[in-house]
Amino acid sequence: MSDARITTTIDGGVADIRLARPDKMNALDPAMFAAITDAVETLGATSGLRAVVLSGEGRAFCAGLDMAAMASGGIGAPLAERTHGDANLYQHIAWGWRTLPVPVIAAVHGIAFGGGLQIAAGADIRIAAPATRLAVMEMKWGIVPDMAGYALWRGCVRDDALRELAYTAREFTAEEGVALGFVTRIAADPHAEAMALARAIAARNPHAVRAAKALANRAADADSATILQAESDAQALLLRTPNQIEAVRANMEKRDPRFTD
Repeated sequence: MSDARITTTIDGGVADIRLARPDKMNALDPAMFAAITDAVETLGATSGLRAVVLSGEGRAFCAGLDMAAMASGGIGAPLAERTHGDANLYQHIAWGWRTLPVPVIAAVHGIAFGGGLQIAAGADIRIAAPATRLAVMEMKWGIVPDMAGYALWRGCVRDDALRELAYTAREFTAEEGVALGFVTRIAADPHAEAMALARAIAARNPHAVRAAKALANRAADADSATILQAESDAQALLLRTPNQIEAVRANMEKRDPRFTD
């Protein structure tokens, strides 16, 4: 599928998603917000999906908000309204990648500023080119990071480092990003590296991969007892015969209605 702001191809269960506004370094305008939202929803309903690679066309991954578009009225969606589960619209374009049932790998190059850095944070894994420039940029505009960054960086980024970068809006390198937890690793060709990793993931048991992502998502904020039980429940589903699965699933849903496989 394709539209004015996103291109998508799917081959062998691997979706190659590209932000496609290269003349503006993939800056976020209303059309981009709508396109990312649509892409997340479409991928969530795509049968046979195994992994997703998210990247940007042109010179940058994403330069953050298109301030001219926002100054002229922008989207106008209310910040307090939860339009997408726990998130508002602005948060959803970053948080939504984390809610997909399959792993998402961000291939980052050029610039990832503000909302662009937060979109990358929504991925399970972030591979960056050596020369990538990163910034928690919002303080430059007198606002706070508000596209799910704090929720997504939790457990990955050192608390004191995040505070410094949020308070100052200073740029940092991909190498520093690895040291602080914003970046998983550096590669000369992050898109090729991400696609190779996605194909390796796609070759694994898809039910086990989805269960592993669900456990990783839950581990961020659940207590130990909940994590241990969820681990046992997931393993029971993977090891049981088809006739026994529904009984196990019903028991899991009774304990936690949020459970999804």
